Amino acid sequence: MPAAFSDPVWQKPLMAPAFRFGFSAGGAFDVIIVGGGIMGLSTALHAARAGLSVQVLDAGAIGQGASGLNGGQVIPGLKYDPEWLIEHFGKERGEALVEFAASTADAVFDVIRNEKLAVPFTRNGWIQAAHTETALKAAANRDRQWRARGADVRLLDQAEIAAMTGARGYLGGWLDRRAGIIDPLSYTLELARVASAAGAGIAEQQRVVRLAKEAGVWRVSTQGGAELRARSVVLATNAYTDGLLPGLAQTIVPLHSFQIATAPLPAELAASILPGGQAVSDSRRILVYYRKSSDGRLVLGGRGRMALPSSAGDWVHLERALIRLYPALAGIAIEKRWFGRVALTPDHLPHLHEPEKGLLAVVGCQGRGVGLMSALGKRMANYLASGDARQLPFPLSPIRPIPFHAFRQVGVAAAITWYRMLDAFER
Repeated sequence: MPAAFSDPVWQKPLMAPAFRFGFSAGGAFDVIIVGGGIMGLSTALHAARAGLSVQVLDAGAIGQGASGLNGGQVIPGLKYDPEWLIEHFGKERGEALVEFAASTADAVFDVIRNEKLAVPFTRNGWIQAAHTETALKAAANRDRQWRARGADVRLLDQAEIAAMTGARGYLGGWLDRRAGIIDPLSYTLELARVASAAGAGIAEQQRVVRLAKEAGVWRVSTQGGAELRARSVVLATNAYTDGLLPGLAQTIVPLHSFQIATAPLPAELAASILPGGQAVSDSRRILVYYRKSSDGRLVLGGRGRMALPSSAGDWVHLERALIRLYPALAGIAIEKRWFGRVALTPDHLPHLHEPEKGLLAVVGCQGRGVGLMSALGKRMANYLASGDARQLPFPLSPIRPIPFHAFRQVGVAAAITWYRMLDAFER
């Protein structure tokens, strides 16, 4: 694929550190983490702080995957509201899960502040924008549930959402002031830096090709021929999961999230578009999400084709959405186009697995990975240090591959096309 078709707005600093292969063959660790995204690095940081010896192995470069390529929206909560979680998981676990879900944005902004991370951010909230009466009723229900728990949230009427977004076509919405935006690549790189400073080893370009357990110890083999040992292994590969753990890749449907960024907006347009610096996701079946970057661009994303992009035309659906929302941007150049991969689970919840003692896997961000995986990494580290499963917000579950997995991906692609057509009729 030509480089022009993967040109993210988030850029690695020229002086960004490279994380080298710094361990001896046969090295032994308390924990080996496969995958150096937000989940893996958050786990590494907190595990190292808990006194565990930690080694992170990433098949590519830190920030190269979805952790560094996402829209940088830091949204608390899950896809489900508190009452559903309590009904589904029972009162005790459900209440604990609601409390965890409420804390996920705090996990990001706390680590930025406490560790003094060099990460551009704004914490002025997230707007869930409603384009139908049905979506507006759902927002009112969500607002009622979170306000009852003391969350800093409120409903927006049509005039308020028009003023806060500058966009056309919304009937109202919901503002969650706990949320915010970050530069996700800076955040991922800075997590790696502080995890390394805390004592975790981090090695790029180290694809793990084999796991085997011998006499209670996990042996981890890399493509380059290194053999490492660990008491515990964490698979934090999410949407990039391969066949390393049989069946795991078949529990998720990987989707591509495409994004575009405009040229920096002229002052008069910038003043009317998201003047308060919030992030937005809309209520369409195939939603779009958007925010402004620290250099004044409008960044907009949404689901793209299942195949890898082959031309700039693969982003046209996003350019149409941009002009639908902001007709005044019709003459503004689209300067950046890129994509990342996200993992969808059938129940829209993260899944935690421990198929064998000391072998842990986490999949399924559902589009809220920045906050969710930052907070989950700390809980995972606590579990690794203590062995107490109550540290985990979600129950450990068996690996259950999706029946007819290959056909499920085809079905999802067809559903995206169908939903996009329905969205177009609704305007």
